[in-house]
Amino acid sequence: MLTAGLDVGSTTVKATLARDGAVQWQDYQRHHTRQAEMVLEFLQRMQAEGGLTPGRDRIFLTGSGSGFIAPLVGGKFVQEVVAVAAAVEKLHPQVNFVSEIGGEDMKTLFFAPGGDGKSKQVYMQSACSGGTGTFVEKTARKLQIQTERLAQMRYAGMTLHKISSKCGIFAESDANTLVKSGVPVEEVIASLYEAVVYQNLATLTKGNTPKPQVLLLGGPNLFFKGLQEAWQHHLTKLWAERRIAAPAGLAPESLILVPDEALYYACLGCIEIGSAEAPGVGVYPGTGKLQWWIEQGQWEQKAKEGAKGLIRNETDLCEFVKQYGTDQCPAPRQGPNPAREAPVLVGCDFGSTTAKAVVMCGEGELLSSIYVPSNGNPIEDAKALLRSIGESGYRNIAGLALTGYGKDLLRDIIGADVAIVETVAHATAALHYYPDADVICDVGGCDVKIMILRQGTVSDFRLNSQCSSGNGAFLQGVAERYSVPLEQYAEHAFQARAIPSLAMGCGVFLQSDIVNQQRKGWSADEIMASLAAVLPLNVWVYAGQLQNLAAAGRKFVLQGGTHRNLAVVKAQVDFIREKVPDAEVVVHPYSGEAGAIGAALCAADWLKPGAASRFRGFEAIESLAYTSTTSEHTTCKWCPVNCKRTFIDVRLADGQGRAWSKVPLAKGWERVISGNSCPKGLLEDVNEMKVVRAKLEEVKDAHPNIAELVRESAFRQPKAAV
Repeated sequence: MLTAGLDVGSTTVKATLARDGAVQWQDYQRHHTRQAEMVLEFLQRMQAEGGLTPGRDRIFLTGSGSGFIAPLVGGKFVQEVVAVAAAVEKLHPQVNFVSEIGGEDMKTLFFAPGGDGKSKQVYMQSACSGGTGTFVEKTARKLQIQTERLAQMRYAGMTLHKISSKCGIFAESDANTLVKSGVPVEEVIASLYEAVVYQNLATLTKGNTPKPQVLLLGGPNLFFKGLQEAWQHHLTKLWAERRIAAPAGLAPESLILVPDEALYYACLGCIEIGSAEAPGVGVYPGTGKLQWWIEQGQWEQKAKEGAKGLIRNETDLCEFVKQYGTDQCPAPRQGPNPAREAPVLVGCDFGSTTAKAVVMCGEGELLSSIYVPSNGNPIEDAKALLRSIGESGYRNIAGLALTGYGKDLLRDIIGADVAIVETVAHATAALHYYPDADVICDVGGCDVKIMILRQGTVSDFRLNSQCSSGNGAFLQGVAERYSVPLEQYAEHAFQARAIPSLAMGCGVFLQSDIVNQQRKGWSADEIMASLAAVLPLNVWVYAGQLQNLAAAGRKFVLQGGTHRNLAVVKAQVDFIREKVPDAEVVVHPYSGEAGAIGAALCAADWLKPGAASRFRGFEAIESLAYTSTTSEHTTCKWCPVNCKRTFIDVRLADGQGRAWSKVPLAKGWERVISGNSCPKGLLEDVNEMKVVRAKLEEVKDAHPNIAELVRESAFRQPKAAV
């Protein structure tokens, strides 16, 4: 008789088929939210390749997605912690601590002698992605690191940086900030491994000491070499601090085990538990009910529980695409163009996930545009954008303006004439094409901006940059998780006939809600459609705090890279028109490049007759050389926060150098400081601080605070007459 153990997890399905405890067949695959379909495929393969026989053999299931599948295949459900503990107790009776890291959850188990055997303490984290495999993989994808390279990246010997360990969303933001500060991706990944281990030891151990031997289970612990090194470093350090000695003749590192079958311990535990069950428990009846569920049952349930999809029918889709399709956007002028010889204005927008640049003539006509994913390094992004502009033939730059996250860091490096605040740039771009706009909604990669206008000027604005709820990076992360290219997001979302209801609000809770809907059998297409449907709620109500949309205005302009996604546009249009029936909703003709267009238009306002641009030239930018340093000497000491700054040193002909610095810089180099949380962090030492304070006092003397002077004179004690 054969016994099958299946672990239907949040991201993968694992299966083991054994006879009398000996493994006969084993495999694991990512299910891409199609859990039932992957289980069916596994069962069919086990029947064909391993001899699994209906009516004779037995099946036991565990994992977050197995609750609704187990009854369909006649299997018995086993709680996953119980399954893992059973396998550990059989295979490693000497182990005292287990850490299992999965795709979207983490578990720690403590074993301690008690009574006739060992007592167990279990701590789990399943409501947040912080510290899980998805936590690492999502950031690696954003940094464009291939899985094979990620698996080999090291922890030992790398410089570490502070990355949030409690929240996956904040961790991603921290990693993004580090990369944009010039920190090498190798150090960012090592810091992620540090955060994962810290999250386990600081949060999930609940003050208990993981004593040797230690067992590391789950895909991340097995595949990521750097993560294993981080565990070795922290556990051996912890044992030394708490005076836990290794057995004589054994190195502490040898007491940290990562078995070859680390993926399959839940499956092996199911088989072990099944061996003690009565013969009639968990008898496998075949795949009939599971096939019925996949082909018919789940659709009936979805029709009862879910909402309608983004589109009613094909006619609805055709009408929408006819009005809002990308072919409605006018293309920039192409081909032979005498304007290439004339002076032009250039605007660059260095966003969190993309880099954009536009070339405009003095009359405000768009001549050329560039929209590319960010390389994760603002200097390299700037070099790539300006290289493309130069290769297009536009070499007579009359004015250069920057906006976005990288504007302040790059302004002096590339010689920009002006750095424009993002809200100003986006408002300028919208009003250039729609001067009668009432509301501008810009949804970018990592932020949401809502601007309310009165008579062509911004009267109020809302900015959400501290939460992933409603931004484009969250949608992109979900699409990548399902292996769907971002440009195909809308195509997949429009396929959904019904969609689950997702909760509005925090990105962490939204991620948890997505996992719960996935467990119920909702597909990737349906979840992506639902995510687009809930985005307007997150943008207008949760992030923008606009309860009465009608009071904001009637003409709404949608822009930002996220509105290149037609599924998002469809959801936005439907939501706005539901709240404001007579609303006019338009999408900026160059929604992704709007920030860059606004910057270029602001450069036109800056341009003065006869004034020369500060732009250093294409050759100078292409030949830029730079280094970055993050160490104890770069840490800011002006306040208790102690920001671990990064010094980015760029070779420039007019660079003044900093021979006096703790990180000396020769002449011909200029320094840019990033990673600071306040303006004081831009200063290195007391002498610089004295100079800045003196300048501030000069400004204060030249422009006194009249209210303060009046207040002082009003309460001044009169002198007594002599």
